[in-house]
Amino acid sequence: MIVGIDIGTQSLKAVIVDRRLRVLGDAAISYQPVFPQPGWAEQAPALWENALGPAIRQAADNAGVSLQAIEALGIGGQLDGCVAIDAKGRAVHPCLIWMDRRAESVTAALPAEEIRDRCGVVLDATHMAAKIRWLKDHVPDAGGKCVFHQPTSYLVYRLTGQHVFDHALASTSMLYALTERGFDPWLLDLFQIGEHELPRIADAADTAGALNDLGSQLTGLKQGIPVAVGTGDDFSTPLGAGVVDPGRLVCVLGTAEVVGAVHAGPVVDSRGLVETHAFAGGNYFIENPGWLSGGALAWFRTVFRLDDFRELDALAADVPAGAQGLTFLPALSGTMAPEWIASARGCFYGLTPAHGTGHLARAVLEGTAFAMRDVVERLNELRVDTSSILLLGGGAVSRVWAQIRADLTGLPADVPSTTDTAAVGSALLAAVAAGLQPDLLTAANLVSGDCKTVDPDPALKQEYADAYGAYRRLFESLRPMF
Repeated sequence: MIVGIDIGTQSLKAVIVDRRLRVLGDAAISYQPVFPQPGWAEQAPALWENALGPAIRQAADNAGVSLQAIEALGIGGQLDGCVAIDAKGRAVHPCLIWMDRRAESVTAALPAEEIRDRCGVVLDATHMAAKIRWLKDHVPDAGGKCVFHQPTSYLVYRLTGQHVFDHALASTSMLYALTERGFDPWLLDLFQIGEHELPRIADAADTAGALNDLGSQLTGLKQGIPVAVGTGDDFSTPLGAGVVDPGRLVCVLGTAEVVGAVHAGPVVDSRGLVETHAFAGGNYFIENPGWLSGGALAWFRTVFRLDDFRELDALAADVPAGAQGLTFLPALSGTMAPEWIASARGCFYGLTPAHGTGHLARAVLEGTAFAMRDVVERLNELRVDTSSILLLGGGAVSRVWAQIRADLTGLPADVPSTTDTAAVGSALLAAVAAGLQPDLLTAANLVSGDCKTVDPDPALKQEYADAYGAYRRLFESLRPMF
């Protein structure tokens, strides 16, 4: 038996799988981030530690297995967080999580193009390097002998005593050289960060170490079992759905929407719409890290007092493609497509007395999908293979949303029976690390599973071409206001 963990922004999830990676039970423990002031977002690492034991115990109870039967543990979770650990192993400050933008003063005057060319990511205050620099400048205890971690590697350290993270997490830091697959000395100097202040880099499916006494106390698992190095949720999610090789566009419909594809080489986007990250197995994941998508649906449901997302779907299903000229710009928290503009804001355009709640609902579903098409078209320009779409995350259960995405791109959209796969990906890495599976490809074949395919309707090709064109014209018209 294997445990897989996903450290989310609003909950920690645990799954129990057998050696064939079949899910036997799962559970989640909820918590929340805090927002001390505009642009800041924090989370106490103790929240994740305190959630570990209860989530694992509940998942084991649901699976009907003993904690003593667990043979390996894998950790994955939210990207771009930053936790400073002092010489005594204590966090000296709450984690600056992925949505925290307090380090914008750090990035303001830096050379964006050269940084992107070296590390494949967009110069942005949310990335780890900027947060490390901010912490060193503003938190006295962070300026000493600290090691800076992301949430996944923080928990791995607490459970094993080892400072380590994988190539994928390192590649999100803004300190990683894609071609050399290690820390870039020029970037380290630019941000005034020493390599000794960072975890060492290893493969995601390597063993980080054995579960130590503290780890046993926190998890309830027996001391000495192997703990995988693990990875971030943008990468564990496709792994948990069996994606290790090129050929499929992965679209994760969560609170934020992550769109990307596995590629054999470290192609870098000169326009900066997509970022390039190292990926388990030696490939690369070319992705846009996401805009508020499922979060936009949650906002709509709250504002219009809908009972659930099924009601939103039903309203949208009664409206024709294109929402009769109504366009939604999915920028409630800034845009990530067709450009990264943090100060952009969302809107509806084209309202007439003929439009009702259903048109608005349809426009929200379509607007978020238009941003996905922005990414698809850029990936195609970069010669990244996107021959089909794999829909994952909570939003993948919406047949209406899946059909919109198929029709808009002209690509078949596959929806697996299990769409919440991040924790499964963590368990998969643990299975390989512990020798319970021989390699990533063999393990991935076990979790690829059956999919329902939503085929595009060719009759709607022109309708969606027109609607997408209106969306792009709206964006261009509003850019001066951003």
